[in-house]
Amino acid sequence: MGGHHHHHHEHHGKGGGDIEAGFYNYGKGMNNGNELYPGMIESPELRWGFIRKVYIIVACQLLLTALVSSIYFIFPKIKDTIRSNLVFLILMIVIPLLVTIIILFALSKYYRKHPVNLILLAIYTIATAVGVGFVTSFSKGPIVFEAILLTGAVVLSLTAYTFWAVKRGHDFSFLGPFLFAASMVLLFFAIIQMIHPLGPIGRMIYSGLGALLMCGYIVFDTNNLIKVYDYDEYVWGAIAIYQDIITLFLHLLSILNN
Repeated sequence: MGGHHHHHHEHHGKGGGDIEAGFYNYGKGMNNGNELYPGMIESPELRWGFIRKVYIIVACQLLLTALVSSIYFIFPKIKDTIRSNLVFLILMIVIPLLVTIIILFALSKYYRKHPVNLILLAIYTIATAVGVGFVTSFSKGPIVFEAILLTGAVVLSLTAYTFWAVKRGHDFSFLGPFLFAASMVLLFFAIIQMIHPLGPIGRMIYSGLGALLMCGYIVFDTNNLIKVYDYDEYVWGAIAIYQDIITLFLHLLSILNN
């Protein structure tokens, strides 16, 4: 399911002419200690507030995903019913995808409108969770638990690394085109996999590359969170990070299942 919906609206919140720079520049003298990256011209307090908001939303999304996914584990009959019925199986794939596309389209119009944006985000998350839970329900409990722990460790370490590197003056925006190209390659790989299954080793390689790609995306999206997004784009920030985490989890789960 995963797929990458990365809406990076390239209207950067900073430096739209000197007036804006001057406006952001207030309290520059006091900023030097706690700026998130060298030469930061916005208020670190405002940016930290934005970052905190995004991570709180992502945490809620992950919690919601865990709750929805757990239904399959509490009622194993659901999974077997879906698996044994082709119509259900197709609906299972088509409905979450359709919902996701419709919701993302609606969000592109309403991402600024509170609370509509958060309600849409909740529906988007539930649609993703229905698919993720279904895929996950075919794995044994301990393996799912291992995948969750691994995902957590990877996400936390990469996020910490990105904040540290950005503070030291690194910028990861350059990753964008590479990540996009790699996504395309993996997409073709996935299509080939459907037409001509590549067996356990092929799946292993695919998931390994997929997991690596998600690691790149986590760094890229965290970098965007610190520097690129406008304050009213918290929904896009949350979706990007959430997608990365969920897709990473699915790839790691697939590797552990092999």
